[in-house]
Amino acid sequence: MFRSIRRAAILAWDAYWRFTANDGWAIASHVALSTLLALFPFLIFVTALAGFLGTRELAEQVVKLLLEAWPDMVVRPIESEVHNVLTGQRRDFLTIGAALMLWFSSSGIEAARVGLNRAYGMTEHRWWFQTRAQSMFFVILAALGLLALAFLIVLLPPAFEAAVRLFPGAAREIREAQDQILTSRYVITALILLTGLLWAHLLLPAGKRSLLGVLPGIIMTLLLWIVAATLFGWYLASFATYATMYAGFASVMIALVFLYFIAVIFILGGELNAAIQRWKLQRATPSQQTMLPIDA
Repeated sequence: MFRSIRRAAILAWDAYWRFTANDGWAIASHVALSTLLALFPFLIFVTALAGFLGTRELAEQVVKLLLEAWPDMVVRPIESEVHNVLTGQRRDFLTIGAALMLWFSSSGIEAARVGLNRAYGMTEHRWWFQTRAQSMFFVILAALGLLALAFLIVLLPPAFEAAVRLFPGAAREIREAQDQILTSRYVITALILLTGLLWAHLLLPAGKRSLLGVLPGIIMTLLLWIVAATLFGWYLASFATYATMYAGFASVMIALVFLYFIAVIFILGGELNAAIQRWKLQRATPSQQTMLPIDA
């Protein structure tokens, strides 16, 4: 037991030391700012796509899924801006505007790629247009996936109502099942975050990594994100005076600071995976070292 704790402490220190040596604090600020700048173009793209498909209610469901895990004090100041994005008329989906929204939305993914390449010690060997095209493809895939999930959520209430009419004797059980499903947004959000992290660690950085090789950092990231969101929400509610310090920029600063902590934890997850891989290489025999995958 003591040996496992000691090993975990050594790995954690190695990950943090490498994070600092790799300019992790500066990279995290780049990821946070790029994510904030990419958020609204992504919402515009999703809104335009939802409008193109015939309904904007899907876009509202997507926003709820994306921001479900954010602290209320972070979401509340930007709700009006998000509402303006969702209610705006988007007529440029099939024009150059869509390409621009894709480009700006993919900037957040590109920033995450830089952070993970630093964490895993990889040098990007692909051309810039290849990585940018991959990022834009991920944006489209994420938008379609979230819209499909939102479509299912929108369809659930009428589907359950139809089930009640068809099976009136089981109305109570059907209502209970409906309440359980519709109140499980945190579970759905956690699955979305888990899927996104798996894609990010496996596909964004250069080189190849195994699923088991990235799971430790992903699990740590999810757990620390929950802790960070809880503590940051408590801090905002109890001590923060951003409105006094930043006046009209308070909402932007609150979101930026929150995203900064999220980005730090995200990069630390990659650093932890790289630290574990280095530890495995150090303990392996020369013959075993040739069989281990090069994660970092």
